[in-house]
Amino acid sequence: MATYTASTAPLKIVLFLGTVRENRLGLRVAKFMLKQIEKSGHEVSFFDPLEMKFPMLEKPVFHYDKDRTGAPQWMVDAEKKVNEADAFVVVSGEYNHCIPPALSNMMDHFGNSSYMYKPSGIVCYSPGMYGGMRSAMQLRTMLGELGCTPVSNIFGIPKANQSLSEEGEATNDHMVRGADRILAQVYWHAEAMRNQRDNFGLPK
Repeated sequence: MATYTASTAPLKIVLFLGTVRENRLGLRVAKFMLKQIEKSGHEVSFFDPLEMKFPMLEKPVFHYDKDRTGAPQWMVDAEKKVNEADAFVVVSGEYNHCIPPALSNMMDHFGNSSYMYKPSGIVCYSPGMYGGMRSAMQLRTMLGELGCTPVSNIFGIPKANQSLSEEGEATNDHMVRGADRILAQVYWHAEAMRNQRDNFGLPK
């Protein structure tokens, strides 16, 4: 009988921020979530489309050959981080009540094989009372199709401009409790899925 081993190594998490708009609130949310993940001792990589400058999608990284010959080095390096990730945290506002185009454009640069059999957590926000929930409902479908099924909890942040400082510091207890709740689910699923991948591989 094969021996089942459970890894205790820190998880590798990619946090996607889905906004590039001027005076974006999302950066506050991303800073806050990065701090919460780092406090847990896990590794986190931050994908910011304003800094990484993803072009409008014409040629995703998986359209290059297996050695990624000719692909921009920054894109190859980004794909490596997505491939190695154990889980994803997606921070999203809503543009016209929909998923921000910068978010889907960024994530679509990588194939679904990079995302599959890993969990994701949705963190949504807005300056109003709905907290970005309309885009979160759409993200459930998109992330499910990519293969990184979202955990059941959604961390919605209404009036994000009042809940977080520009440096990502919480101004109320709801923020820490909400982050802890969703991250606990993400970590639990990520550890279980990592152990399953390590011990049994992926379905063929």
